[in-house]
This record gives sequence, C-alpha cells and structure tokens, in this order.
Amino acid sequence: MPASTAAPPFAAAAAGEGPGALLLAPFLQQPLFIHGVGAGAHVVLALAVAGRLLLRRCAGGRAGAKDGDGASPRPAASRCYGVAACATWALAAFHSLLAAYACYLGAGAGWSRDAAAELADAAARAVAWLLLAAYIQFGSGRRRGERFPPAPLRLWWALFLLLSVLAAAAHVATSLGGLPVPARSWALDAVSVVAAAVLLCAGFLGGRVAGGSAAEEPLLNGAHGAAVGSGRSAAEASKFTGAGFLSMLTFSWIGPLLAVGHKKTLGFDDVPGLDPGDSVAGLLPTFEANLEAVAGDVSGSRRKAVTAFKLTKALVRTVWWHVAVTAFYALVYNVSTYVGPYLIDSLVQYLNGDERYASKGQLLVLAFIVAKVFECLSQRHWFFRLQQAGIRARSALVAVVYQKGLALSSQSRQSRTSGEMINIISVDADRVGIFSWYMHDLWLVPLQVGMALFILYSTLGLASLAALGATVVVMLANVPPGQMQEKFQQKLMDCKDVRMKATSEILRNMRILKLQGWEMKFLSKIIELRKTETNWLKKYLYTSTLVTFVFWGAPTFVAVVTFGACMLMGIPLESGKVLSALATFRVLQEPIYNLPDTISMVIQTKVSLDRIASFLCLEELPTDAVQRLPSGSSDVAIEVRNGCFSWEASPQLLTLKDLNFQARQGMRVAVCGTVGSGKSSLLSCILGELPKLSGEVKICGTTAYVSQSAWIQSGKIQDNILFGMEMDNEKYERVLESCSLKKDLEILPFGDQTVIGERGINLSGGQKQRVQIARALYQEADIYLFDDPFSAVDAHTGSHLFKECLLGALASKTVVYVTHQIEFLPAADLILVMKDGRIAQAGKYNDILGSGEEFMELVGAHKDALMALDEIDAADGSNETSPSRGTAKLTKSLSSAEKKDKQDEGDNQSGQLVQEEEREKGKVGFWVYWKYLTLAYKGALVPLVLLAQILFQVLQIGSNYWMAWAAPVSKDVEPPVSMSTLIYVYIALAVGSSFCVLLRALFLVTASYKTATLLFNKMHMSIFRAPMSFFDSTPSGRILNRASTDQSEVDTSIAYQMGSVAFAIIQLVGIIAVMSQVAWQVFVVFIPVVAACFWYQRYYIDTARELQRLVGVCKAPIIQHFAESITGSTTIRSFGKENQFVSANSHLMDAYSRPKFYNAGAMEWLCFRLDVLSSLTFAFSLIFLINLPPGIIDPGIAGLAVTYGLNLNMLQAWVVWSMCNLENKIISVERILQYMSIREEPPLSMSEDKLAHDWPSQGEIQLHDLHVKYAPQLPFVLKGLTVTFPGGLKTGIVGRTGSGKSTLIQALFRIVDPTIGQILIDGVDICTIGLHDLRSRLSIIPQEPTMFEGTVRSNLDPLGEYTDNQIWEALDCCQLGDEVRKKELKLDSPVIENGENWSVGQRQLVCLGRVILKRGKILVLDEATASVDTATDNLIQKTLRQQFSEATVITIAHRITSVLDSDMVLLLDNGVAVERDTPARLLEDKSSLFSKLVAEYTMRSTHA
Repeated sequence: MPASTAAPPFAAAAAGEGPGALLLAPFLQQPLFIHGVGAGAHVVLALAVAGRLLLRRCAGGRAGAKDGDGASPRPAASRCYGVAACATWALAAFHSLLAAYACYLGAGAGWSRDAAAELADAAARAVAWLLLAAYIQFGSGRRRGERFPPAPLRLWWALFLLLSVLAAAAHVATSLGGLPVPARSWALDAVSVVAAAVLLCAGFLGGRVAGGSAAEEPLLNGAHGAAVGSGRSAAEASKFTGAGFLSMLTFSWIGPLLAVGHKKTLGFDDVPGLDPGDSVAGLLPTFEANLEAVAGDVSGSRRKAVTAFKLTKALVRTVWWHVAVTAFYALVYNVSTYVGPYLIDSLVQYLNGDERYASKGQLLVLAFIVAKVFECLSQRHWFFRLQQAGIRARSALVAVVYQKGLALSSQSRQSRTSGEMINIISVDADRVGIFSWYMHDLWLVPLQVGMALFILYSTLGLASLAALGATVVVMLANVPPGQMQEKFQQKLMDCKDVRMKATSEILRNMRILKLQGWEMKFLSKIIELRKTETNWLKKYLYTSTLVTFVFWGAPTFVAVVTFGACMLMGIPLESGKVLSALATFRVLQEPIYNLPDTISMVIQTKVSLDRIASFLCLEELPTDAVQRLPSGSSDVAIEVRNGCFSWEASPQLLTLKDLNFQARQGMRVAVCGTVGSGKSSLLSCILGELPKLSGEVKICGTTAYVSQSAWIQSGKIQDNILFGMEMDNEKYERVLESCSLKKDLEILPFGDQTVIGERGINLSGGQKQRVQIARALYQEADIYLFDDPFSAVDAHTGSHLFKECLLGALASKTVVYVTHQIEFLPAADLILVMKDGRIAQAGKYNDILGSGEEFMELVGAHKDALMALDEIDAADGSNETSPSRGTAKLTKSLSSAEKKDKQDEGDNQSGQLVQEEEREKGKVGFWVYWKYLTLAYKGALVPLVLLAQILFQVLQIGSNYWMAWAAPVSKDVEPPVSMSTLIYVYIALAVGSSFCVLLRALFLVTASYKTATLLFNKMHMSIFRAPMSFFDSTPSGRILNRASTDQSEVDTSIAYQMGSVAFAIIQLVGIIAVMSQVAWQVFVVFIPVVAACFWYQRYYIDTARELQRLVGVCKAPIIQHFAESITGSTTIRSFGKENQFVSANSHLMDAYSRPKFYNAGAMEWLCFRLDVLSSLTFAFSLIFLINLPPGIIDPGIAGLAVTYGLNLNMLQAWVVWSMCNLENKIISVERILQYMSIREEPPLSMSEDKLAHDWPSQGEIQLHDLHVKYAPQLPFVLKGLTVTFPGGLKTGIVGRTGSGKSTLIQALFRIVDPTIGQILIDGVDICTIGLHDLRSRLSIIPQEPTMFEGTVRSNLDPLGEYTDNQIWEALDCCQLGDEVRKKELKLDSPVIENGENWSVGQRQLVCLGRVILKRGKILVLDEATASVDTATDNLIQKTLRQQFSEATVITIAHRITSVLDSDMVLLLDNGVAVERDTPARLLEDKSSLFSKLVAEYTMRSTHA
C-alpha cells in the first residue's frame, strides 16, 4: 500500500486544507504530533537504558563478584519477572516488524513528512524496546539486594500505558470524524495498550511481593537460608524451574526426558521432580488460607460454610496467575484465528486481479503467516498452563479432602462410606483438574461469536444478524439436553458410589465369601448395581448424541440461515465473501463444537464440587471433647466426671451413662463385662472419639491405642512398628522381645523387612495384634489403652504379653485394658465392670469379688470352664515317657535346616507377597485396540461409523465446493446458476451431512455402551473367580482403580477418543485433497512434513506412553493410602500422627503429579513442532498461489483451498494429538484386559454324579503328606502333615501363633490347594470336586467376624434359602434373639458397612448363627470365641455341643478350655504335627508341649 494512499486525511489535516479539516483534526490528533511524542519518549528511554547498561558494564568485575552468589528470586517475583521479560521481547519483535514495514512503504512511495515521522517513531520504539528487553533479561532482577522491577521501570510502564491510551483515543476521534485510520495504527494501539497493561500488572505485583512481611525478609534479600529451604532441592531437580526464555518458548526443557524415554523404557526415577509451586507442600498452605478466607473460620464451624462456589473461589485464588496468563494466551489465540477468515476475501480479490489489491500479495501472505505464528505459540502455552493449573487444583483438593477424612467424627464416618470417599479423590478431584481445559470457554464463546459477527458484518452486511440469530438458536437448543445430562450425570455418580462401596466391602471380605461359597451371589449383586448404573449411563450417552448432532450440524445450519437471509435481502453472494463467511463458520465451529463439552463439563464439575464441598462440610471430631494436659502436670492420668456419651449423639440413645472414674499416673485399670456392655466405647470416650453429651474428660500426657480389630498398614513390618519414629536398635530389639515377635520374624522370609499385604493379610490374627502392641510400645507414650488384644493370641503368648508388656515394659505407665480373660484381672489396681453402658462395679479384684452379681457372673463362668481341667488333673498319672518328645526333637532339627533355606531365599526380593503393580511396557499392542473394537457385535458397527463420517466429510466439502464454484467472483461476473438454485443445492447437501452426523453418533454410542458393559462383566467375573492368593497379593486399591477410574474412561471417553482419531484423519485427507486440487505442488512439502510429523510422534510416544502408565500406577497407592488412613483414623489420631500421614499423602500426590506434569509438557513439545511444520505447508501453498500467473486458477477454488488450509495446522495437530491421547487412554482398556486374564480357581462345580447327595455323611477327614505354601516364591507353611480327623468327633488344634493352624483350615476349604499330598473327606479327594460343592457342605466360623451392609436377615442368609422361623431359631440358639427383637425392624434391622453398628462379639455370634442355619456335617471354628467374654464363650460351646453333637468339629482355640472337652487334640508347631492324642493322655505326659501350654494357662488362672 503506497504511503500516499495510506493516510490521505492525515496528510490533509496536517497541511491544513480548510478550517473544517482543522476542526476535525486539531493539532493533538495529527500523526506528526502522535508519532513525534512517541519517538521522543522512546529515544529518552533508549538513552537511559543504554546508559544504565554501560554503567553496569564498566562496573562488571565488582558486580560479577556480588552477582555470583545471588539467589534466584522468589517464585512469585520470578513469575512477574518472566511475564515482564516475555512481554518486552514481544513488543521489541512487534516494533521491529512495524519499522521494517514502514521502511518498505516509504521506499515504495516516496517519503512524506508523516511517513518519515512514522518511520522515526517505529525505529525509536524498536531500538528502545530491544534495549529494555536485553536489560530485563540480562541486567535486572538478578542481583543481590535489588528488587524487581525497579521504581523507574514501573514509572515508565505507567507512562507508556498513558501514551498508548491517548494515541488510541486520538485515532478513535479521527475515525468518528469520518476520516479513515490505517489498519497498522489500530494494530499498534491494540498491542501497546494490552502490553502496557500486562507490564504494569507485572510491575506492581512484583513490587508487592518484594514488600512482604518481616517473616519474608530473608527471601527478599535473595539470601541463601533456611527460608528458601526445602524448595531448593525440588527446584534443582525440576527441568521446568530452571528453563531459559527460549527453552520455555519452544518447550525444549522437556527434551532431555524425551531423549531418555526414547533410549530405554522410562522408570519412575527417570522422571524429574516438580517445581516447588506444583508440589502439595507449596500449594496447600495457600489453598487452605484462601479457603479459610472465603469460607470463614477453620474450626468446626468453618467447614459447614463451604459451598461449591466458595470452593471454586478458593481454587481460583490459589491458581490466579495461571488463570490470568491462560486468559491472555486464549485472547491472543482467538484474535489470531480470526485474522485468516477476515483476509480471505482480500486474497480472492487479489487472485482475481482486483486493482485495489494489486501490490498487497506479499503483505497478505505475511499477515496470514504472522497470525499463524501467534496462533501456534499462544495455543501451546495456553494448553500447557491450563494443565499445570489442573494438576495444582487436583493436588490441593486431594490434600484438603485427605485432611478432612482424618478429622471426621464417628457420625460423619457413618454417613459416608469408604467407597464414596474414594470416589471423591479418584473421580471428583480428577474432574475438577480436567475442568481447567474448559475454564475460559464460557467467556471465549461470546468473544468468538462477536468477532465472527464482526467479520460477517464486514462481508455480508445485515445478513450477519441472521447468523447471530441462528447461533443463538443453536446454543439455546443445547439447554434442554444440557439439563438432562446434568441430571443423568448426578444419578450416574450416585449409582457409581453405591457400586464402589459394595465392591470395596466385598473385596475386603473376599476370604469369608470364598469360604462360604457366596462369591457368585455377591457378584450378581454387583452386576445388578451396575445394571442400574448403566441405565443412567445409556441415557447420558444418548443425550450426548443429541448434543453432538446439534453441534456438528451447527456451522452448516448457521451457514444455511445466513445465505438464505442474503437471498431474501438481495445481498449479492460473491465467492470471496462466501469463502470468508465459510471460513468464519469453520472457526466458529470450534466454540460451538466445544460448547456441549463445556456445558457438560461445567455440569459434571459442578456436581463434583458440590460433592467435595458437602464432604468438607461434614462434622469433624470436636477437639475440645477431651481436655489434654501436658505430661507430668497432674497426678491424675485419666479422669471422667458425670460423663454421658452416645454414638448417635442423642440423649435418648445413650451408649455410656453417668460415667465417673479416675486413674492416677502409673495405675493399671482393667475393664470387663459381657458382650455389648460398652467396654470399647469406654476407651473411645477417653480418646475423644465418642460424642460427648455432658460431663468432662481429662487426660494428662500422650496416648497410645491398640484396637480390638488390628489395623496394620500395608508396608514393611518394621515401618509398622516404628510408625514414623527414628530407629533406635536397642529399644526396637527390646520391644520385639516383649511382644514375642522375634520367633515369628525368623519364620517370615524377610524378617521385619517382609512387606505386609493389605490389612495385614499375610499375618495371622495373633501376629497382627502383636505388631500393633509393638507399635504402641515403641512410641513411649504416657497412657496406654488396650482393647482386648489378648483374645487374638494363644494362651502362652497372651501370658507372655501380659507379663512382659503390661507388668514389665509398661510398669510405670498408666494402662487401661479391656479384657475377657478373668485371669488378667487380679493384677489391676482398679477393675471397672461394665453393664448396659454403666460402670456397675469398680474396685480391686478382691474388693468387688463378693459385692455384686455382674462380676460374680463372669468369674463363675471362668471357674466352670476350669472344672474340666481339674477333672483331667485329678486323673493325672506320672508317665514321663512319650513318643511326642522324639517328635519334638525331630521338628527342631527340621526347622533349623529350613531356616537356612529361608536365608538363601531371602536374597531374592520376589519372595515378597505383595509385588509392585505390574504395568505393560513398550507400545500398546494392536491386539488391545482390536479387542476393544471387535468386542461389541464383533466390530460390525465400526465400518458403519467410518462410512457415516466419510459421507459427512464428502458432503461437507461438496457443499463448500458448490458455494465456491457457483458464486460469482465479483459483481460484474455472470453467476453460473441462479441464487435460489445455489441456496437449495447447498441446503440439500447440508441436510445430508447432518443426517450422516446423527447416524455416526448413534452407531458410536451404541458400540461404546455395549463394549463398556461387556468389559465390566468380564473383568468382574474374572476377579470374582480369581484364587484367594490374588486378593492376598493385590491391594484392593489396584482393583478399585480399575473398577472406578479405568471403567469410567471406558464408559464415557475411549469410544469418543477412537472416533476422534478416525474423524480427524478423514478430515485431514479431505483438506489435502482440496488443497491439491489447486496446487498439486503442495505435496512436495506436504509429504516430507507428514513424514517429519510421524517421526516426531513416534519419538514422543515412547516417553508419553510410559509416563501415562506411570500415572496409572501412581494413582492406586493414593487411593489405597486414603482407604487405609480412613479405616485407621482412630489409631492415627490416638498416636497424634495426623501430620505424618498428611505428609505421606502429599508425597504420594507429588509422585502422581510428576509424570502427569511432564506428560503435559511432552504433549506441548510435540504439538509445537507439529504446528511449526504444518505452518510451513500452509506458508508454501500461499506463496505458491500468489506467484502463479493470473487466470491459471479459479480464484474461488483457490480461496476454498486457503479456507481449508487455515485449519491445516489445527487438524494435523489434532490427528497426532488424538492418536497420542488415544494411546494414553487405551491403557485403561489394557489394564482392564489384564484383569480379564487372571488365573481362575478350579471349577465351582463338577457333574452331579460324582458326589452323593448327602456327602459328607461320615465327616471323616484324612490328610496325606500335606505340604502347603501360599505362593510359588514363598516357603512351605505346612510341611508333610499326615493326620486323620475321625467322623463325628471333636478335634482341637492348638499351637503357637504362626504355627500353621489357619493354613490347615484354608487347605481344607481349598482356599490354598496342596502343593504336595491330598485331603480326603469320606474317601473323596477334595481336589477332584467343585469348589462350591465342597465349600457349601462345610461350615466355618472365621477368625475375623464379618458382617456385610444390609439387614440382619441378609447377613444370616445371603442366598435366601431359609424361612424366618428358621432364622429366629438360629438367632435364639446363638443368644442374639432378644437383642434383635428389641430392634424396631426386627430381622430387617440395618447393618452398616463392616457391621460397625454391632460390637465385635455380636458379629461373632452372627457368624455362629450362620453355621447353625447351615447345619453341615463338618464344622470348623477358627478362634471363633476370641472376641467374647468367658460367659458367652461357655454359652456358645454349650450351643455347639447341642446343635452339632453328630458333626465333625475342628476347633482352633487360644483358650485351652475351648479344646479341653475335645475328643482329640492336635498340636502344631512350625507347620508340623508335633503331638496328637486325647487331652487326658497328653496331660498325663508332663513333658508334652500341650501339658506345658495347659500349665501356663492354669498358672495364670489360679493366680486369679
């Protein structure tokens, strides 16, 4: 554009042509004045900066010495510094381009006064900003003691903003006066105002950081000190933190990681650390402060004020910088995308030979390419920062939810199941993180629509109003489906919660389900729950089909309405205008296409935020329920006065009433009473766990607590005992000795380094309790609370523990212990006898012995139990010799030889039960895709989906081709068809393409739904049919992760992701076909570019795939740790270890964020390079087009090619991005398929003729040379047992903890199959019959009493095989009838998760009820009465004698009295049968191990 035509009005005004011109353009509005002031200001700036740099240079030596030890700026100051540097470099580049352009114009058309002023201004600006950029990058903000930015710089930025605004105002005034203003002047104004505003914000925020509080002073001075502290090592490890400007701009900082990933399979240690700002430690304090600010006080009341809106506000405040900077990038990106459509009409006119555009070809090409560069850069950084914000939001939310979970009160715990809580961190927090992708769409859509209308108005005039109307209609059409989706999404999540809760409970209790043969019944329950869930899923998916249809058809619909309006209004359609409109509709397609996703995501995120907010509103455990005094400040260790407590927090349902007692320092307090009398609740009230209604509780000193049901973390035994304390070898050895754990650790393959499975699965009940006691002892607390830990251990170990721990190690401590063993009571300084929630009696043993019936009842029952022993003792002979002694010696020599074997084995870490989670390595196999595609209807719908998309693409291109060909190039050209034909053909093609979209969406959803259902059913069938060893060695977090997160991906995303790969490739092929129509030469560039793209994609995917797998593997430990912490929250709080667990959670969260963050960086690294390559293709085709001689090519078709070419980089990136994303997502399918191929248990049933209907009729069990081990890599637990259990007789099995008693039972039920040897029942080898045939005919009362969520009826009779009368009869037999009759709903009384509204003793009685109902010929009692008092134990034994007089009963017991009335006793030691005879015979031999055990027990008891 010649300078003379560029601004004639400006020149006229300057020359003073007439008074009207002077009035319109007074002196201040003249270009000479505006450019003169601008140039003058920038010359002053350039001189000042140059002088400053020269002074620095002169004093370089000294400054260098000082600078050398300067620390980096603080993250916030550093951030402002980074923004200022980027903005200054951008301005320098922009002004340099402008100066070059002014020079080009002046040289072409002669130098007028205004042109010279413009060039001087542009040159001064370019030099000044280049110098300033260099000063900021290399000379400022990096020196010790200097603040950034300095005050003069802030002053200049303010002045620059003022100058820019004034210049823009002058141009607006000129324009309003009817005089044209050149486009470059508007561009200069826009860029200057935006950049000045950004710089000023950065300047003042930087200043505010610098002027922090006194506590921040060391950081301000840039000192190396503790203040910088922990962040430093992480920052040095992070590739991102130290990256330079160019490295940051091009994402080259991720290069070293990609190089490592390309050479070898990436491991977790190869992934660099996080930036301190992305770690939980850096985020949590800020987020908590923000949440506190918006939601009120942090105390109990604060949480009640959290709403979804307040939570959002706190999150936005926490990541405000990311929100602001991504908004800026989004703005730049969107403005850049509309440059192309705006200029297409000009390009078509240029190609048509229009005189007005004769010399503008190169300028047009330059504008297209510069816009593309800005579009690419801004989009990449926009997306990267969005993901970083998402990672931060997720980390902050999970950290806060975890802290809340640890602090929940008992009522809140009951109101939320663990499944719901797991979903909050695994699904809801994830969804909030993913929403970061969509957070700007809500304001971008109106902006994009506004810009589109501006372009349409400039090309089509008033018809753009029709386009606006059509766009509004399309958006409104989405409201009803959006509301439906919200409803369906909420229902879907609720159903998922219920299913996950049930799955979690079933996985926890899989052992009992397998033992009872109930697993298939419970699987059908899960399948039923899934059916309800999939009803909502189906509705959700089909609603999304409607949304997809509306929005894929939207651009076509808007185009039809707009062109129709042109026809009606008589606005001529020329090909340039049509193409400009079509290009605008294509760009408009992005906001319209994304809008359904955005609305759906807003809905889903709102649901998730509501769920998180309601969780944060739950009531916390009151911190003031117990008054805690510092150690040694009082003689009284525990005092409860006038205490009334209730688990329901209701005065009508009191759990403990009128509680008054006091324990002085060093006292031993015993608590006893019948089942359900309130013993455990008494300990809970001391810990502050039981809601207090009135009275006061005081404790003096620290507490340690040992729960009745052992809580063990998965991890090493040593870590469980240390529980976060430093290792003190001497103390550690002492504790192991006191808890008699040394022998057990010798037996375990890795000693105390053995990794314990989830919930201590590979330890026996007694071992778990002793690890718990060891943990408590190691803590050196002042007050110890024991909730009946002695029941789970054998008599000998129980005595040892009582003597060594309570009377020895804890002699000087205050100890409160609940016990059912009367023999432990005399040693107490105070005994509290509980009855119906009251202290019925209190005092020393002898004082209360005769003073009340409650205590007498317990003691009397104990004496009855000892009667049998006295009778045997009376008949005692003095026979000293016995074959058992030889056997014992034999066993000792055998075990020492085996011990050596174990040491050899111990070197091999694969001996651990819980292995690290398996992850596939290398490329995701084609078979995974094939399996997914062909699972539903054998893949029949796949070709139909592809065909529908190809037809859609063909019709789309056809309709656009038609418009480009049929519309005339300009007004003076005769159109080939009439206006009405043009529109009608276009409408027909548009309707056809929309119909194809609808079909495609329906086929895709149908295939997706069917595949998700099949994968779910097959995976769950495989899991439920897996052997017990799978559950022992697989933490439930891994299974739950697949059932929740991976299944969610399969339900809602993977089909769409696969579709989007296919659709993107089809669209890309379409674009290249259109572009090659115009210039086949484009293939010369396109083919190498595509080859380079795919090379980059392969190079990138090696790393990205492994990073995505690491993300999958790192997620399960977070879920597992959360689930464990929730279960053990009472223990964690009682030891005061909340901070330790919060820190462990933070560590796990950071481990999860690391691969996620670098995965995001790697994706943008790839996309940046793809954008550069596709921009090359586009630039080549543009340059080729404008250099063709006129008339060779139809301008309309050429314009169409450019219209499509504008989308080339986006689509090329979309193809590769979709492929990578699919490969990342398909890992969810891979992980599900992994669990579809687990080794199955043997068949559940064999053909009926093999087994008699009444088998086993005799109940005789024979073991032949039985060898059993839990896994091929583990040592034998049973070593050559050959024993016969006669039919109809009672056999007691005794032995120390860990001797193989429970393993023998598991072998009998085929939970573990014999490695060598066989088990015969009534002559039938149990390995030859079906598992259900076997297990349904055996009965067991397991060691750990289990109840499921449901009703009393469903717990006693899950399969629904018995009548109500039979159930009541069984309840009466097991002493629970009266208890259940008291309840309002009788048999339908609710049982909550884990049966936690029933005491452990009552749960044990329910298990007894189950076997009474079943009345099998063989009954196994696995320490069945460990959790009940002696009186209840006697009742149970009496019931069993009556109900099972004809049955074979095998009893494993720790109370010797439980096996004394057996017909036979088998004594196991270290997996070998050491002694087997009648109790009387074994007692006769004083040297037998059995008689020693009995002697130990009677010694304890006679002490009573």
